[in-house]
Amino acid sequence: MNAQKFEPDNGQVLVFIGQDLEAVGGLKDYNKGYTDYFKTPAGITIYTNLSPGDESYGYYNKGLDGIKTMANWGAGNTHAAIYLQDSTFKNTAIAIGLSFVNHEKNIAKGQHDHLIEELAQWIIAAKRPIFLRIGYEFDGWDWNHYNRKQYLKAWKRIHTIFKTMQVNNVALVWQSKGTGSDQKVLEQWYPGDELVDWCGYSYFGQPDQEMLTFARNHNKPVFIAEATPVREMDNLYFNSDLKDDNIDKVIWDEWFEPFFKTIRDNQDVIKAFSYINVDWASQPMWITNPTFQKVDSRIQVSKYVSIKWKEEMEKPLYLNACDGLLEKLLKN
Repeated sequence: MNAQKFEPDNGQVLVFIGQDLEAVGGLKDYNKGYTDYFKTPAGITIYTNLSPGDESYGYYNKGLDGIKTMANWGAGNTHAAIYLQDSTFKNTAIAIGLSFVNHEKNIAKGQHDHLIEELAQWIIAAKRPIFLRIGYEFDGWDWNHYNRKQYLKAWKRIHTIFKTMQVNNVALVWQSKGTGSDQKVLEQWYPGDELVDWCGYSYFGQPDQEMLTFARNHNKPVFIAEATPVREMDNLYFNSDLKDDNIDKVIWDEWFEPFFKTIRDNQDVIKAFSYINVDWASQPMWITNPTFQKVDSRIQVSKYVSIKWKEEMEKPLYLNACDGLLEKLLKN
């Protein structure tokens, strides 16, 4: 398979951390997150939207919230520009989850072109690799309910504007929710090889072999764009609180080991992952959500998991921030 945009060398995987300022840490006002205990990651994950007027937990969108300004939709503060201004993250790429639920038709009609152009200008000015997850978890029927026809039109319009504006430092990531969508569904929702740089999926419970198969068939690298330990069996969700030293070893064995095995066994196609290092149970968006209300995935709160994580991250497979990394990725 020929190298795709921003794809690292064979046998290497980019390490991303998300998904809010407190989770990532490494900053003056956010100094108890992942980066304060472990190596600065090769990338960080943030979110924004093309959904002006929509509301989430008392926050009203203007569009592109969380990029140039602080935003909080009930899941922690997010502000992409802060990372660009801080030397800790000078060698760090950025993955952006771009939501536009209920606005795909407006985008397709050109009503949000000004926001797309503003985002394009910001990406160009960032001068580093940006992974843009357009309409992420498109098949999350229960929470995203995208219209397929308009979703595909919206994707094409964003791609066209970016191409016209010569946004060369962006990779477009097409991300499934992970598990539940077969090859037929994926093909129906796929924007097309010429419009997609990476495939992606979310990894909470089980590995998604469907997306791995799809990506291989289309010669695309895979970004596990969201990953956090969720323990679920027969629609029952169990405690995944890494603060609990009675179960942190169990969580490592039951979730982390299979997760890393999935990466190792699929090195030919999995080229990046983003771990969500968050106390989910403390955030308004998730406090009543059955999937995440019992989850504290912060690695640093468990001595055992911290040791095991550091050991894993020392393997040559994993790429963290280092001088020259971004320049090398930009050449692809």
